Amino acid sequence: MELLLPSLGLIFWTLLAFIIVFLVLKKFAWKPILNSLDEREKGIADSLSTAERVRAEMTQLQNENEILLAQAREERGAMLKEAREIKEKIITDAKEQAKVEASKIINEAQLAIQTQKMAAITDVKNQIGKMVIEVSEKILKRELQDKPAQEKHIAQLVEGVKLN
Repeated sequence: MELLLPSLGLIFWTLLAFIIVFLVLKKFAWKPILNSLDEREKGIADSLSTAERVRAEMTQLQNENEILLAQAREERGAMLKEAREIKEKIITDAKEQAKVEASKIINEAQLAIQTQKMAAITDVKNQIGKMVIEVSEKILKRELQDKPAQEKHIAQLVEGVKLN
């Protein structure tokens, strides 16, 4: 029970020990403790401000990255559009060139066909002409042998010419 109701001597000696420890701590330890607390407070404040600055920079970098990504997407879209336009132009040009070439080939083929047709017609006319001459020659040889038939034939030709 002594601890619950301390005597006056115990209070005096406890108070004296406390004051001595307090003065020793105040003289030797209080300033270093306060200095270390101040330094720690400054370090924490610096760390917080640095963290805030870094967070702001990260936000700014993220925004810049989003802007760059948007620009890259736009450029990619423009490049793809340009590539499609170039592709379509090349295809259109190739089609037009193919049409021109096809038209040229068709014209040349038609000319060749016309030339061959004319040559064939000329050849047929020549052959018909030769056959007519041969037939006429044979007929004339037979008819020239008979003088009255010859005169009759000439008369018929003259009548046929007058009628036309």
